[in-house]
Amino acid sequence: MSKTQMLFLTLCAFLAGAMTLAAADARPTDAEREKMLKEFKRIPLNTTEGDAMFLRVLVQSRNAQRGVEVGSATGYGAVQMGIGFERTGGKLITVDIDPKMVAATRENLKKFGLEKTVTVVEGDALQVLPKLEGTFDFVFIDALKRDYLKYFKALEPKLRKGAVIVADNVIKSEREMTDFLAYFKDNPNYDSVTIRASMEKDDGMLVIFKVR
Repeated sequence: MSKTQMLFLTLCAFLAGAMTLAAADARPTDAEREKMLKEFKRIPLNTTEGDAMFLRVLVQSRNAQRGVEVGSATGYGAVQMGIGFERTGGKLITVDIDPKMVAATRENLKKFGLEKTVTVVEGDALQVLPKLEGTFDFVFIDALKRDYLKYFKALEPKLRKGAVIVADNVIKSEREMTDFLAYFKDNPNYDSVTIRASMEKDDGMLVIFKVR
């Protein structure tokens, strides 16, 4: 084989490898993502469409850099927030105890090209959250209702001033989280308000701002 032929084959191999890497690195366009979101097969545990978009808007308007989601389900909320974090240059960690939910979330994030922005952690949030390193400026809680205050307390020392915390299902599940809701009532360290961004489940979210 001549040197010219060897150089040609080497060049072909290099180009093939580069094309493979580019294809693997390619992510859906914004338009493709919005279409995929519309077609996302949500389950009852997923955040509603309106609530998930509200979370994305909050992430972007806060310019959030490090976020935590407690309760992934199949990743619809993580995808919506992940788009927001990608735009801010931030990162999101989503935690779920169910291996099937974790697998589904990872698969969906990969489809949306968000696996570099969102990290999925499998495990009991009450054990995982205290071990997370660094500080956070955005939190979304949507897991076992009676443990909301425990989740929050595990993260509270890691919250930056100006952090935004959102807790789902605070209307229908109010009786299961009375300690959590009471913690923010007249608490000078936090501003909070219950909002309804969606009527799909006839429920609401508590939005909390860390004042100091």
